[in-house]
Amino acid sequence: MTTRNDAMRLRFAELAAATESALADCFTGEAPHRTLADAMRYSLCSGGKRIRAVLTLAFARAAGGDERSALDAACGVEMLHAYSLIHDDLPCMDDSDVRRGKPSNHIAFGEWTATLAGDALQAAAFERVLLSPLPPGRTARMTLTLARAAGPDGICGGQALDMDAEGKELTVGQIGRIHALKTAALFKACARMGVESAGGGGALADAAERYAESLGLAFQIRDDVLDAVSDEAALGKPARADAYNVKSTFASLLGVPECERLIREETQRAVDALTPELGGDEFLAWLARSLAEREK
Repeated sequence: MTTRNDAMRLRFAELAAATESALADCFTGEAPHRTLADAMRYSLCSGGKRIRAVLTLAFARAAGGDERSALDAACGVEMLHAYSLIHDDLPCMDDSDVRRGKPSNHIAFGEWTATLAGDALQAAAFERVLLSPLPPGRTARMTLTLARAAGPDGICGGQALDMDAEGKELTVGQIGRIHALKTAALFKACARMGVESAGGGGALADAAERYAESLGLAFQIRDDVLDAVSDEAALGKPARADAYNVKSTFASLLGVPECERLIREETQRAVDALTPELGGDEFLAWLARSLAEREK
């Protein structure tokens, strides 16, 4: 007998598979520099969970739209995420040799190719959203949302704060500020872009962002806990990397039990943000709780 959890997992798998299918043909044609295109595909199609794409598609449906119409936005989000991981792993950043159980991009292709692959994926992300067949006003709003999540008020700003914090003792508030930009900003953009793809905005988009902000914080705290207690085989990337890089984390400051409490609290806040206008979406509530319990 199919259980509710089975049905939710199946829906997640379907949305992730739709994204994989749409990404499969990216950067496969003629290219002035074939190695650069190969490096882009290497990180883009390396078996990620597609959580951010699923968020985008799920919020499109929750806002009354068609999931398929948000597929270009979901692909753009995954391109932007792949770029951020390539650059995060570089020797001048977190200096990680492994990502998703495989050699990091700069190990597989060399540092300059990896740097350019990240740059090109970021550009391709905006191009993919802008070329969506949705009405131009919607694609413009979605692209602006994604750009804001990528820049100084998002991923780049968070990464700058994170790098500057190495070797320093931070407060919980300072760590929260880093990850509000480095992690939660893209989660918020995914949710908002899903709503925008359906023609929604205003209170609907604000509710989506509240959900995603709490989801992103819970996700990051879980990451910190996993980095502290898991191993490389389970994570698909080096464990205890934060301790190696002398970084303050939620886990190092608060301990695992308090982190677990905060994860539960932020997850409930995410669920509570699913207003009646969003249909109190059952799948999104399940997703928040599922991610709170993940083990990798």
